[in-house]
Amino acid sequence: MVNCIFCKIANKETSSEILHEDEYTLAIRDINPQAPVHILVIPKKHIRSLVEMDENDKGIIGHLIYTAKDLATKHGISNKGFRMIVNSGLESGQSVWHLHFHVMGGRKMLWPPG
Repeated sequence: MVNCIFCKIANKETSSEILHEDEYTLAIRDINPQAPVHILVIPKKHIRSLVEMDENDKGIIGHLIYTAKDLATKHGISNKGFRMIVNSGLESGQSVWHLHFHVMGGRKMLWPPG
């Protein structure tokens, strides 16, 4: 996607603080953190939203979840607990139209979330 900020970061056209990168995923710090630890885990493949993924994307989604777990451990939030959030669609609050997982922790989370 030409104007997708996450595609630009993945293609190294725009800089960001990269916390993790492998063949399928990229993880960066959220520029507007809502918790002491707030990381975005992003597939390098452009998938517009969770609803728009297809059957071929199942492996990528599993890899994103495993990467999120790994990052939670590396950033010291896995033992006390962390939240992983995926917004899909306008009413969910999705504002960047490239699938991404929010990994948040380092404070007590409230419920309901919003």
